[in-house]
Amino acid sequence: MPSEPSYRFRPLEPDDLDLISGWLAEPHVAQWWGDDPKEEFNAIAAHMDSISVEPFIIMLDERPVGYLQTYDPHLEDDHPYQDQPTGTLGLDQFIGEPDLLNAGHGSRLIDEFVSLLFEEGVPRVILDPDPANARAIKAYTKAGFIPFDTRTSIYGPALMMARDNPDEMRP
Repeated sequence: MPSEPSYRFRPLEPDDLDLISGWLAEPHVAQWWGDDPKEEFNAIAAHMDSISVEPFIIMLDERPVGYLQTYDPHLEDDHPYQDQPTGTLGLDQFIGEPDLLNAGHGSRLIDEFVSLLFEEGVPRVILDPDPANARAIKAYTKAGFIPFDTRTSIYGPALMMARDNPDEMRP
């Protein structure tokens, strides 16, 4: 019987940028991750020096398989999600490797990463998938996220989803 996958999340490094560039060109990533892969690549590269965004490479065992970033909407001027509780982190991610799609990795790695954030005391994590991205919404729902609003962001329509830290629940 195969063992459970082992995920790790390590900080994005300059040596990872070729991987990021290749993943952004994959059709399953490009469909949902911005209209201009070069612009998205430049934004991700800039996140390595960001105060508000923390970029990671998703590792499956010892294999880099995707990208993940957290962001604090309260550290960005005029961020549209500043109505969320203080300490909330937003999460964006993609699995870059096409051979890993539709195998349950998305929901498991998101659940694992969010659990790490909750251990650090983060009170809430939010996601904002395009409402048409059924695969992502299914994975997020399996990882415990609940829809709470529909908004329009600079990227288009967004289904707002949240998962609250059960240890940080407020009365």
